[in-house]
Amino acid sequence: MHTIAFPKLADYDIPAMYLFRHITDYKIIKPIINLNTMETGSKHSPDFVCAPFKYTLGSLINGLENGADILLQFGGGCRYGYYASLQEEILKNLGYKFKMYNLVTAGHTDIKRIYRLIKEIDPSIKLRRVFRYGVIALTMVKYMDNIDDYIRENIGFECERGSFIKLKKKMLNDFSKCRGLFHLRRLYRKYKKEFKKIEIDKPKDYIKVGLIGELYTLMEDNANYEIEYELAKHGIAIKRFTNVTYLLLKKRKKVRKYLKKMKNIKYRLGADALDNIYHTEYLCKKGYDGIVHIKSSFCTPEIGAMPLINKVAKDYDVPVIFFSFDTNTSKVGVETRIEAFVDMLKMKKEM
Repeated sequence: MHTIAFPKLADYDIPAMYLFRHITDYKIIKPIINLNTMETGSKHSPDFVCAPFKYTLGSLINGLENGADILLQFGGGCRYGYYASLQEEILKNLGYKFKMYNLVTAGHTDIKRIYRLIKEIDPSIKLRRVFRYGVIALTMVKYMDNIDDYIRENIGFECERGSFIKLKKKMLNDFSKCRGLFHLRRLYRKYKKEFKKIEIDKPKDYIKVGLIGELYTLMEDNANYEIEYELAKHGIAIKRFTNVTYLLLKKRKKVRKYLKKMKNIKYRLGADALDNIYHTEYLCKKGYDGIVHIKSSFCTPEIGAMPLINKVAKDYDVPVIFFSFDTNTSKVGVETRIEAFVDMLKMKKEM
């Protein structure tokens, strides 16, 4: 029997594993990112490649070490689109035997192409099952993102520390065992109510911060040293635009709209750069107190966007702080900068 492995990205391994568990009999390895995988990925990566390459490579090596012989990678709209080819070459040079499939390339999701690749992975897979469980997995992603939006808005004000995370873990466990689409909907409605029952103490004039940046580092807690929770500890409501629902279902249409609305930018800037400039202006107009921009080191599109983001924020007198993450980033340094930024926001609000 074959064994499948793929890189970790936030909690999205849950719907991914649910999908593959129901359309194939192959074994699926749960992806992880920890200090060991980060060090391993960094060791075998080019020095100046962006951090997501190192994290995903380390995650794939962990899968291979645990018996995987089929690797899945999901491309992107920047250098991420070339990860699969280079990572495949690196891993084969290390002596691993496997087949690699890139299900998404150049930021585009081609359903027909994905189905052809899935059939190549396992010829016994039926189109009907792919469609049925694909819909369930995509719905699961949407429900997870909706709940996460609510958590970001309120976790900084929970009366009992850890209440939101504890309930979220329980919800994800139940989601992974759902019996079908209607059962998933019932679970979502149930947990939506449960989250709203969690007691919070939210002041009237609370601080609001928007998070923008490069998609992988923004969404993967291990890649950004759990910066969302660090902000929430200081009693801050967080807004984040980027998630898988946005990337798969909304981004293409939204970017066209952003280009029409932004007078000074006529071309797409690659990856998430254009989105982040527009979202900066949106956050400023909506009265957010500060903006946190997150990227991996050597992320070219975001480096190009940073001066424009800074200019927009300065025009609206909204503070913005920039973080670049790599495998050698200091967690203590991140926490110290967050504390200083929050203190500045509080003083500005009091004035």
